[in-house]
Amino acid sequence: MSTTIDAGPGQPAAAGPAAADEPSARGLVGRPLALSPSRAADFKQCPLLYRYRAIDRFPEVPTQAQTRGTVVHAALENLFEMPAELRTRESADLLVEGAWAAMCEGDPDLAAVIGDEAAADKFIADAQKLIATYYTMENPTAFDAAACEEHVEIDVDDVLLRGFIDRIDIAPTGELRVVDYKTGRSPGVAFEAKALFQMKFYALAILRTRGVVPARLQLMYLSDGQQLIYTPDRDELERFARTLKAIWSAIRAAVKSGDFRPRRSGMCRFCEHQERCPEFGGQIPPYPGPPAGFAG
Repeated sequence: MSTTIDAGPGQPAAAGPAAADEPSARGLVGRPLALSPSRAADFKQCPLLYRYRAIDRFPEVPTQAQTRGTVVHAALENLFEMPAELRTRESADLLVEGAWAAMCEGDPDLAAVIGDEAAADKFIADAQKLIATYYTMENPTAFDAAACEEHVEIDVDDVLLRGFIDRIDIAPTGELRVVDYKTGRSPGVAFEAKALFQMKFYALAILRTRGVVPARLQLMYLSDGQQLIYTPDRDELERFARTLKAIWSAIRAAVKSGDFRPRRSGMCRFCEHQERCPEFGGQIPPYPGPPAGFAG
């Protein structure tokens, strides 16, 4: 899961500058557009939401749940940087406190998302409960991770893929496992395909960069202790590459034309951009144009 650029499908991009409502201040500068699991999910949910997050970069206030997820991911990343024998539950709890303190130091306004000191104590305790659930699912002192927060940026069939993989494990026999932590509850059967979209994205990136198909894609849901485990195959990932190419072609056409249609759904109740959405009586601001370096 991306905790730096993309917090996961359906999550907001990093907050932009205070002046982001001004057209001259909007848009990506000096960085090519790329497809991430989060932005692909945004476009499929609502093309206008994709525009506001990927092109305009309007700031969004993170929810407590999103902030807690970032803290837990940071703690687990730091946990695997420690020697195996020190990866105890007590160490992980301290890493949660340290991750929260570091985030507040980097962004003093972040504490306001949580509330007063009592609310902050509860916030940390809730994050530590998620860590406690993690320890019921696996023993981090028994193995080493091959990589944590692995940055992926690769061109696949003229589609630039970008993201961060929470963890990659490699068994002594060579099998590769991709692990992603989720701080929410496990999805119902009807929503498993949506949950696996992100994992297939990373599996395809690994196939193209390392030449191997991951033996296991593993989603760990720390709220209820459930796991979603999937074994992909090469043909499936090649078909998935064609799916990504189709999504990317639609995005490129919209970026070139500026035509990002709103799509109303149940997810709209969580959207911070209703004042800019015609579905809710808002007005779409002028299109700032394609980002710098965009080749239509």
